[in-house]
Amino acid sequence: MTKARGGFDVEMRPDSEDDSAEGTTLGCMVVDKQIYGDLEASSRGRMLTGMTDVEGSAGYVLIERVRGRLHGRTGTFLLQHWGILDHGAPRQMIEVVPDSGTGELAGLKGNLTVQIAEGKHSYEFDYTLVGRPR
Repeated sequence: MTKARGGFDVEMRPDSEDDSAEGTTLGCMVVDKQIYGDLEASSRGRMLTGMTDVEGSAGYVLIERVRGRLHGRTGTFLLQHWGILDHGAPRQMIEVVPDSGTGELAGLKGNLTVQIAEGKHSYEFDYTLVGRPR
């Protein structure tokens, strides 16, 4: 596995009105990112959220298209996110969607982790580039 590191800026905006009922709220957001470091890219994604009346308990799924350069290789790929906030304790999984890499990123596989410290976002991306099946 190769490791890529860096930071990113994120902007989120509602994509539709929230739907609230019975102590829960469903939402949809558009997520735009500027990514820098070993991965120099921009991305856009759609996020579905589920929130509860209990502060610190929520869930989300997000798929984003990343377009840019990873350690000098140019292309696009999709990332799929899954996240839970359990009374303030986060669990998250972010993985490259199989066979979504294009250009010089064809065959990309990997997992990304996100850290948020003092309002700043950073990432570590463990990845491999393998040949596509014929």
